Amino acid sequence: MRRGTHLLGLLARRLEAATASAEAAGSQAPRLFVTSALRSPLVGGTSLPGVSSHGVQGLARWGGMRPISVQALKPSDRFEPRHNSITEAEKQQMARLCGFDSLDALVEATVPAAIKRTDGMPLGPKYHEGLTENEFLTMFKEMAGKNKVFKNYIGMGYYGTHVPTVILRNLLENPGWYTQYTPYQAEISQGRLESLLNFQTMVSDLTGMTMSNASLLDESTAAAEAMTMCSAVARGKKPRFLVSDKCHPQTIAVCQTRADGLGLKVEVMDEGSFSMDSDVCGILLQYPATDGSVHNYKDIAAKATAGKVKVVVATDLLALTKLTPPGEWGADIVIGSAQRFGVPLGYGGPHAAFLACHEEYKRLLPGRIIGVSRDAQGQPTLRMAMQTREQHIRRDKATSNICTAQALLANIAAMYAVYHGPEGLKQIATRVNGLAAILSEGAKKLGLTVGSAPFFDTVRITVGDSAAVVKLAASKGVNLRQLDSSTITVSVDETTTLADLDQLLAILNGGKAAGFTAEGLAPSVSGGTPGFERTSDFLTHPVFSSYHTEHELLRYLKRLENKDLSLCHSMIALGSCTMKLNATSEMIPITWPELSDIHPFAPMDQVEGYQEMFQDLAQQLATITGFDAVSLQPNSGASGEYAGLMAIRAYHQSRGDHHRNVCIIPVSAHGTNPASAVMAGMTIVPVGVDAKGNINIAELKQKAEQHKDKLAALMITYPSTHGVYEEGVDDICKSIHDNGGQVYMDGANMNAQVGLTAPGIIGADVCHLNLHKTFCIPHGGGGPGMGPIGIKAHLAPFMPTHPVVPTGAYPDFKGDKDSFGCMAAAPYGSSLILPISYAYISMMGSQALTNASKLAILNANYMAKRLEEHYPVLFRGANGTCAHEFIIDIRPITDSTGIEAEDIAKRLMDYGFHAPTMSWPVSGTLMIEPTESESKAELDRFCEAMISIRREVAEIEAGKADPKNNALKHAPHSADVVLASEWDRPYSRESAAYPAAWVKQSKFWPTNSRVDNVFGDRHLVLRLPKVAPDTGAASDEPAEAVAA
Repeated sequence: MRRGTHLLGLLARRLEAATASAEAAGSQAPRLFVTSALRSPLVGGTSLPGVSSHGVQGLARWGGMRPISVQALKPSDRFEPRHNSITEAEKQQMARLCGFDSLDALVEATVPAAIKRTDGMPLGPKYHEGLTENEFLTMFKEMAGKNKVFKNYIGMGYYGTHVPTVILRNLLENPGWYTQYTPYQAEISQGRLESLLNFQTMVSDLTGMTMSNASLLDESTAAAEAMTMCSAVARGKKPRFLVSDKCHPQTIAVCQTRADGLGLKVEVMDEGSFSMDSDVCGILLQYPATDGSVHNYKDIAAKATAGKVKVVVATDLLALTKLTPPGEWGADIVIGSAQRFGVPLGYGGPHAAFLACHEEYKRLLPGRIIGVSRDAQGQPTLRMAMQTREQHIRRDKATSNICTAQALLANIAAMYAVYHGPEGLKQIATRVNGLAAILSEGAKKLGLTVGSAPFFDTVRITVGDSAAVVKLAASKGVNLRQLDSSTITVSVDETTTLADLDQLLAILNGGKAAGFTAEGLAPSVSGGTPGFERTSDFLTHPVFSSYHTEHELLRYLKRLENKDLSLCHSMIALGSCTMKLNATSEMIPITWPELSDIHPFAPMDQVEGYQEMFQDLAQQLATITGFDAVSLQPNSGASGEYAGLMAIRAYHQSRGDHHRNVCIIPVSAHGTNPASAVMAGMTIVPVGVDAKGNINIAELKQKAEQHKDKLAALMITYPSTHGVYEEGVDDICKSIHDNGGQVYMDGANMNAQVGLTAPGIIGADVCHLNLHKTFCIPHGGGGPGMGPIGIKAHLAPFMPTHPVVPTGAYPDFKGDKDSFGCMAAAPYGSSLILPISYAYISMMGSQALTNASKLAILNANYMAKRLEEHYPVLFRGANGTCAHEFIIDIRPITDSTGIEAEDIAKRLMDYGFHAPTMSWPVSGTLMIEPTESESKAELDRFCEAMISIRREVAEIEAGKADPKNNALKHAPHSADVVLASEWDRPYSRESAAYPAAWVKQSKFWPTNSRVDNVFGDRHLVLRLPKVAPDTGAASDEPAEAVAA
């Protein structure tokens, strides 16, 4: 007690002294309380014992009576300071380095006056000021609670699944996985590359095919890509594609839409009526069928093969653990979704689809492919197979515009297979099939008729009045599929229990208990699919048999994660990729059951929370872009491009202008632009750029005039792909409109526009938005993404819809009768990740979003200024500034030393950084985009790394370093190289591994030395070996087994 009394007395005396000092100073202005002053100076807000608020001037006064500021009482968990990382003092310092008195002066000089936004970008009373993190999570939890989580037996390609918690926590919810970029830089991406190789092996094994890609957007998109492959195999000379009426309706719809733009004809019929005529390029079968039935397609496949018609099969991976795989009965291409391998329903996505085929079609395979190669030391390593990873590099010669994948979801599915292994998967499948068999027998016992064909997990039941049964089920919290007026289907899954079957049987019995139980019925029921049993082995590599306990899988996940550089380690300054903060508060909701456990075809009265979010998000995006409406269906940027162009096409056709098919595209455009235009049935007319990298306006106007009778659209990126706010963009838009065309704006660079201008203000008619760039959805190591499109009112009626859940333009959906068709398997694309962007916008508010754009511009200009003495900065705007990114030219260095952009990119890894965008949009350059959520300290660290590398180049220029045997040519330096017993290089081990002081504090080691891309292309290996090596244990490096 004496010690406590002494402390109180000491505090009191110091307070009295401080108060007396303040009064003696004669302070005139009242001082305001800061938030901390409103709390007790001791713990928990408890007053000091024995000291009143009036004694010794009162402990809370701390220097006299002061009025309380309302600002000081506002919540302290505002989001903007967590996202926008530059301080006020730093803004001033950085702007002055760039030659401007303030940040606002820099922005004023950068954004052309003719297109500046002046309305403050009002987001409405709810969101304009921005919610705090806790306010948002509380509000959104209430909104999500309006969704009703029913037991779902709808099926149609979507099934309940148990996400293993070790995968949920350590992969899906782990920023070390979800903040990675696409694995272009293989040496710092070996972890996810290994996991994706596991995915490809899993798919290849289960489908019985030779090879698979590393995922596609969804099953329906994969079917459309397969159809396009069939046409490409036939060199475009066979325009007909036959589709079984037993396919899922969304798959049929997406194929029909895609065929329309490509000049193909989709014919839907019973597969027994297929005629393999000379103008048929392919057929599509569903196995099992949409109603659950399993059919023997072997004879149809043989007939197709004899007629030189390609066979595409849509299938289910879990079913293939029990059924004969399509590759064993004649399929050429196999597609499907890996969703039920541990990926939540999420109201439709994101999910990892797949496309597997025979090796002869590898050059036509869409999407990314992971292959095996070797590094500079001859060690096996993994990489993206360059010649097949993205067909859009072929521009208008491409057969696909796929620019992304679903890497994060593919990794989850692969880990699900690794965790369960082949026997575990068969056990799950046997249980699911057994539950379906019991349900079928129970339905028959109730006097109902069930389908006569074999089935895996879906039972077809004739119930009389199917609508009444579906309604009764809904009243019990159960969703069934109404197949027709008298028939339902019930799809069971991994989450189904015997108790669930009892509930289903009661529903089939009119709501009354069946009089028997599923458990009692089980001993008399036989499962399986007679005549279709699988006999071939699958997943035989040790990786699928070694990690079945949580400890082992946890360590495997961590081992792979530690091989990959992500935003957890350092900034990723990739130009045109916008690798910004993916805040935890934005990510938290995606695993809430109210969002993750909703079937995409659930009735609308069960998804009121989702619909409210769609309305609010669409209005937010419409305001931000200056458009009237938004479509939320496209689930990637390239899909958004395609949707926008198809809407333009439909608009012209609605006016009788079927002849308008010319699309003007600058040569500097992203490769997906011409690829998307070709898919939409348009003819490309290229336009050049001037010496400053800007669009050649005179040439563009001349070509718009030249093609005015057929002009459909212009595709333009703004700010430009060269990182410049070009002057005259409004004049360009006017010229296109004057000649009868529409303006499509690529939204890749929206991060420099938000709050400062907008596509609708500039003059665009439609623009896609990369929510995985500007609006904070993480890149996930190569997907997921979302590409919703904003449109002017005259294009809104033509937005994509869906055959199961009609949709269209939001907010205030008004109908879909003029829609151009269906874009995705799910009505709202990858719905589960839309809350991430909704959270970002809602927590930032109008001013903070505008500030983010300003800081993105400031950071880019600051870095350009710091680096310009060391590397030429290629393009700048009229007042000498760049937008949110800039390009440095490495070609002069290459000419004088032989050091190339790739050498600098690889050397950056030794400094702990991912390389900027390499050799795009200009060969021999690096494009740098810092984003607003990087601190000045991180910007400086990156600049110091680049300057240090330039000094290493200078040593080569001065003859002090060998032009071929130097730290840049040998970069990156892996641990096994640096720690080797022998070192014969003319520079030190320390300079190789620790080229800067900060690297010693936290070293990120590249897994391998530089990857040999040529070797990988010449020796294409795309899967793990089918027969495991006789080692007795799993290899930590599955690529080693392959290379051997």
